Amino acid sequence: MTTDTSEKGLEAHIVTDMTGHQITASGALTGDGFSDDPEPFVGLHNWLLGDRLDYDRAWTVDLFQLRAFISVTQPRLVEAFDLDNDSPARQKFLARLQGEIGKRGVIDVLRRGVKHGAHDVDFFFGTPSPGNLKATQRFALNRFSVTRQLRFSRDDTAHALDLALFINGLPIATFELKNSLTKQTVEDAVEQYKRDRDPREKLFEFGRCIVHFAVDDAQVKFCTHLKGKTSWFLPFNKGWNDGAGNPPNPAGIKTDYLWKHILTPLSLTDIIENYAQVVERKDPKTNRTKRDQLFPRFHQLDVVRKLLADAREKGAGRRILIQHSAGSGKSNSIAWLAHQLVRLAYSAGQVFDSVIVVTDRRILDQQIRDTIKQFAQVGATVGHAERSGDLRRFIADGKKIIITTVQKFPFILNDIGEQHKDRRFGIIIDEAHSSQGGKAAAALNAALSGAEDGEEDETVEDKINAIMESRKMLPNASYFAFTATPKNKTLEIFGEPFPEGDVVKHRPFHSYTMKQAVQEGFILDVLRYYTPVNSYYRLVKTVDADPEFDSKRATKKLRRYVESNDHAIRLKAEIMVDHFHEQVLTLNKVGGQARAMVVTSGIERAIQYYQAISGYLIERKSPYRAIVAFSGEHEFRGMKVTETTLNGFTSKDIVDRIETDPYRFLICADKFQTGYDQPLLHSMYVDKALSGIKAVQTLSRLNRAHPQKHDAFVLDFMNDTETIRASFDRFYRTTILSDETDPNRLHDLKAALDDHQIYDHSQIENFVSLYLSGAGREHLDPILDACVATYDEILGEDSQIDFKGRAKAFTRTYAFLSSILPYTNADWEKLSIFLNFLLPKLPAPREEDLSNGILEAIDMDSYRVEKQAMQRVQLSDQNAEIDPVPTEGGGHKIEPELDRLSSILRSFNDLFGNITWADTDRIRRLIATEIPDKVAANASYQNAKQNSDRQNARIEHDKALSGVIISLMKDDTELFKQFSDNPEFRRWLADTVFADTYNRSAAL
Repeated sequence: MTTDTSEKGLEAHIVTDMTGHQITASGALTGDGFSDDPEPFVGLHNWLLGDRLDYDRAWTVDLFQLRAFISVTQPRLVEAFDLDNDSPARQKFLARLQGEIGKRGVIDVLRRGVKHGAHDVDFFFGTPSPGNLKATQRFALNRFSVTRQLRFSRDDTAHALDLALFINGLPIATFELKNSLTKQTVEDAVEQYKRDRDPREKLFEFGRCIVHFAVDDAQVKFCTHLKGKTSWFLPFNKGWNDGAGNPPNPAGIKTDYLWKHILTPLSLTDIIENYAQVVERKDPKTNRTKRDQLFPRFHQLDVVRKLLADAREKGAGRRILIQHSAGSGKSNSIAWLAHQLVRLAYSAGQVFDSVIVVTDRRILDQQIRDTIKQFAQVGATVGHAERSGDLRRFIADGKKIIITTVQKFPFILNDIGEQHKDRRFGIIIDEAHSSQGGKAAAALNAALSGAEDGEEDETVEDKINAIMESRKMLPNASYFAFTATPKNKTLEIFGEPFPEGDVVKHRPFHSYTMKQAVQEGFILDVLRYYTPVNSYYRLVKTVDADPEFDSKRATKKLRRYVESNDHAIRLKAEIMVDHFHEQVLTLNKVGGQARAMVVTSGIERAIQYYQAISGYLIERKSPYRAIVAFSGEHEFRGMKVTETTLNGFTSKDIVDRIETDPYRFLICADKFQTGYDQPLLHSMYVDKALSGIKAVQTLSRLNRAHPQKHDAFVLDFMNDTETIRASFDRFYRTTILSDETDPNRLHDLKAALDDHQIYDHSQIENFVSLYLSGAGREHLDPILDACVATYDEILGEDSQIDFKGRAKAFTRTYAFLSSILPYTNADWEKLSIFLNFLLPKLPAPREEDLSNGILEAIDMDSYRVEKQAMQRVQLSDQNAEIDPVPTEGGGHKIEPELDRLSSILRSFNDLFGNITWADTDRIRRLIATEIPDKVAANASYQNAKQNSDRQNARIEHDKALSGVIISLMKDDTELFKQFSDNPEFRRWLADTVFADTYNRSAAL
């Protein structure tokens, strides 16, 4: 007998695995074997084989399984609802059940049951707690059934689903199966759902099933809401080689994890109880409430389950790093983890008394509330600690989940004075920052351990020891750090150590890489259409003299000068607006809903762009408008302005307003460049130097997926391709720390600082003793001032720079290492305290700015920009290793490089270039005289100027100009080529000639 490699054979194989019985391709059942798989969430009982004839298409229930469950668990309801007969009583019950599912969704009906008349009807018994025999017996009464070839439609009986899953007769999942051996894939299954599964069928209505799976022997995709052609299927794969797909399975089919491990009765129950949910959100466009049904992605389910298993096994005191790509759903992962951590129990009781979520994103507060509201009383469970004393009060009041922001952390923690050493905490850090290894972490640890200055009779040594211990990662807390872009400090503090050769490296506990997310289509490749833009300027002297300036500093100032010049800003703004209208809106990107972000280098530049873009939008009669985003109040050209005064609405409304017309451009100065989740963002115009983590975080604002979003576009006026490539390479796959920081460097740094003889041991001891005893400034400052005087008197300029550099390196490295070293060092702690007060008093090196005055001596003669070729930035397919925290310090003064102004301008103009013409004088004459004269003489152009408006005149002008340039093609090939191939030159020439000829006409 040959192997059945057909689609029906795959169907039979899946059902055999699920039911524990041998199933033939025809559907016959043989044997009575049961799975003994040791994996978590496998056990108690297998799936039952359902009969498709028992499915009632009118009420979308398996009547046999529903009656069987109720008769065993609530037998009195069989007679009350007359379930054995097709009677009015049964019809009323089924109508009530279907009405509740339609209103609340099947998830909530399974969780909470239905009230019908005088009866409370249960439809599901949840996960039994360990050791609870009665709950285990009740759970075993649930009827998990799988039905093959389910004919779902009352009208079209020809179509059938390959598989449908039911819990106690209620449908919860559907399957369409394909088989690569018959040359069909998961994409064919997706297409079948979109084409042949009418979303108007009752079974496919929102909320009536939890999930719909498209499956082949290599990949899995799922959808929670079928919408015909716009149905959005997401991948549900393990990942392979840090990318998409699934690893080879030596024990079977690549995708059998789905039915063997994910959809077992216990695992599916866990998903229904703790992950799947219907959430509501306000649509800012219509102000109507929309409902979304959530089902976890594989990596979300996997990471939360593994973290819970680790915490249950090892208790508190762990440091764990999770590297999940931006846009991969970290918010939901954190919410699901938080609400389960507070209920996590092991043999000794609750693992954690409270969970603290540290985040920069306010949206997490609402997401966690939405996640928990179906499981507990939100008010008694969740607290948002944003004011002084909130955290202390929430802990005292028994709040289980406490949400706070990184910015509020120090202020909140200063007020905490109660002892909490007997309590256990789970600390979830959203977008973990390297600062968690320094002062912020020390303050947090002190707060949770109850460490304070203590009683009055404590010695200086006691206080030093208490400070050192407060910096340690607490044994009564576990830290769960989520980030897409781990720094070296973050990896060393939270990463999993592993030996390789003679070094110890660190890696994340769990990763969902940018590579996998992009390959799966869950996020977009923001570097697929990356287009750098080169700027070209020509600067000229405006003074007769030829003074000398520091060439390096002068070049930086000149670059800032030209890029912030109003003419340059206007030109770049026009390019942005034109590109958005002609290449984004015209091509109907994101179904016509596309938005753009303009990334600027500061508030001044953002306001300039806001005014230039707003003015140009009005000029080209665009229906769209811009929003500017920056923090605080700023003085701009003599006036104090804020977001509110410029936009006409408050800061808190920006997120909603950018989703509604007429707003299409979001112009940012730092704000919205990290953590901002807006799937409608399609294009980004960058006029800010970016590299490293900042580059990845900023450009990743574009990567959020949307059902109608198929690409993203970056136009970069400031950065080069190699810088962007190197920035993304570090985080494309799993990021690994190449080695641990050597604590002996602290000994070396301390020795080098001591050798400068700025202080002696007795001064440090005396200062620390006075400081810890609360002495006044009049006792502390004399010690510091004496050291500053010595610093000024005995050290030369290079030695001062060396001392200050090493002092900063010592305090920075010690603040980091003190949180992770298994031992303490009182001398290091005392020196760190002392240096933290001494450093602010040390004067900056006396350094004259030898570039002062250069901007007053120059002017901009010309400016243009030129788009380079659009390119796909290819990233490395190797795990990136980053170096440990640098511990070097010191340095020396960099001598200025003096040069004449004329030479600096010549070098600058050569560096940033301009068009070089073979016959410059002839080209100037053509542009200044001949071309304008010929264009002005064009009859259609003259007629438009006299009888129409400026806009129509410009249209005729551009036609006339093109004709003139074509006529010059034979004699002036160089000019024709620039006009044809260089859109920036073409724009400049058209603007110049139009201004000349239109104004000339108006003056006559």
